[in-house]
Amino acid sequence: MIEIRKGQAPARLARAEFSARFRASFIDPDFRAEDQSIARLEAIAWQAYSDGRKAPFTQKAGAGYADPDYELSAEWIATKQRIDEAQRRWADPVTPSQVLLICGSARNDGTCPGEMSKSFRLVGIAREILEQADIHADVLDLSLITSEYGRHIHPCKGCASTAMPLCHWPCSCYPHYSLNQTNDWMSEIYERWTAAHAVIIVSPVYWYQSPSPLKLMIDRLVCADGGNPDPTSTSGKKAGKAKELEMAGWDYPQHLAGRAYGVIVHGDVAGIEGSRRALSDWLDWMGFIDAGAQARLDRYIGYFEPYATSHDALDRDEAMQEEVRNVARAVAKAVVDLRAGRLQAVQPILSRPRPK
Repeated sequence: MIEIRKGQAPARLARAEFSARFRASFIDPDFRAEDQSIARLEAIAWQAYSDGRKAPFTQKAGAGYADPDYELSAEWIATKQRIDEAQRRWADPVTPSQVLLICGSARNDGTCPGEMSKSFRLVGIAREILEQADIHADVLDLSLITSEYGRHIHPCKGCASTAMPLCHWPCSCYPHYSLNQTNDWMSEIYERWTAAHAVIIVSPVYWYQSPSPLKLMIDRLVCADGGNPDPTSTSGKKAGKAKELEMAGWDYPQHLAGRAYGVIVHGDVAGIEGSRRALSDWLDWMGFIDAGAQARLDRYIGYFEPYATSHDALDRDEAMQEEVRNVARAVAKAVVDLRAGRLQAVQPILSRPRPK
């Protein structure tokens, strides 16, 4: 049996520390009139924390699972059903074509910056081309996690690094009610990725890397590449069972493979090529099909110019605007060819000698 290494996690919070953290959400003086009510809620939350009550609503997994009697989170089951339905729509040749257009910037004019991002403007340019091609553009603006109340993409907990079958498709780490890890946007985002025939990621560079909202989503999509669609096979999060399954031979299912993609990365000084390459490599790894060289774009906007006038620089850069249109045109063409079976025909299906 493989040893499961322990010793990193600290002790659970003491009652006083739990109280301080719980009440930190109610520091506004207007809550003082409800201190007794907050105390009652805190007592309920403390009991849930003490019991480790992750999912308040569960139901038997039912037919099709390794353990039909295992109690699964009712929310997880609902998410899985929506993803399965989205996959059926994606595979149905009569459904309208759909492209997921992702704005990877953390900036928008509804929060501290007070101004929209250039990424969002580029998304709008690409959207117009897709709609002209009679393709539905589903815009996913990741900046909403910085400007909307209660909007979260929780971080990946790294289950795959213990054993790939411990990483469930869709992710079962959230919501975790006893830890107040709720309102996880990924349950909706998984469905939108599944329904899309292609994705276009539009992203700025933050310190040589993708912005944190985009990276949060990317990490949480690890379950789409190799994830286990049956949490009952690991009795939830039993590391030992997951290790046994992996060592018996895990096939690393690519749940989103076969979709097309385009990438648009922009910056102001440095890092655009590395960021664009990393995004392309990630999508290649997941079995996505690139829409050609013109669909992988990295450009500077206002190179070494002030941040304050960067939108003006974008206004002047009509060549880049046209290159963004070309990304959308290339992806639109790839979607048509993909759904007609022509694009897949020139992408030979080869066995993977290192299937990880």
